[in-house]
Amino acid sequence: MDTFDAIAARRSVKKFDPEHELAADELTRLMKAAALTPTSFNIQNYRFVVVTDPSVKQQIREAGWNQAQFTDCSALVIVCGDQGAYAKDPARYWANAAPAVRDAVVPMILGYYGTHEVARRDENLRSGGMAAMTLMLAAKAMGYDTCPMVGFDFTKVAAIINLPRDHDIVMAVAVGKAIEPARERSGQVPLDELVIRDRF
Repeated sequence: MDTFDAIAARRSVKKFDPEHELAADELTRLMKAAALTPTSFNIQNYRFVVVTDPSVKQQIREAGWNQAQFTDCSALVIVCGDQGAYAKDPARYWANAAPAVRDAVVPMILGYYGTHEVARRDENLRSGGMAAMTLMLAAKAMGYDTCPMVGFDFTKVAAIINLPRDHDIVMAVAVGKAIEPARERSGQVPLDELVIRDRF
């Protein structure tokens, strides 16, 4: 599917076929695409908790105001971020770079994120948000539908998935086969209100 077609066709679907399962190779393909999302300094700080166990999905549904997407989707991807990713053998993020480049960049990673706690969380939100969009567009290109979700108790879901203390939940993305099309777009703001040339 053409990228622009995927962007236009991607919609937030609310009703999924609860009997449909993603094949293992489909799920792998989807997650490989998500893992190509760019990150600052290539630290690849996103983490994806792929939930397919019906009992775990049910627990998350209970923490998400009983929204059916949590259980009826084929896979529920909890997009998270690891605040400590910057320090986990950062040279590996530049393993294919020239040694001089790697030797220059790695200290920058450690120097910046090692002293900026807020930046570590902000980077999780930025990287996770971009990864979620990559995931949704890749799913659409594969013939699947998605629903990005933040309507759940983050603290409860963190406990359910055993989220490490230095990780953040960014959002959940339900992936599956739609059994009902999304509603018509409810209203687009004019482009000239959204796009500012050069400065406000």
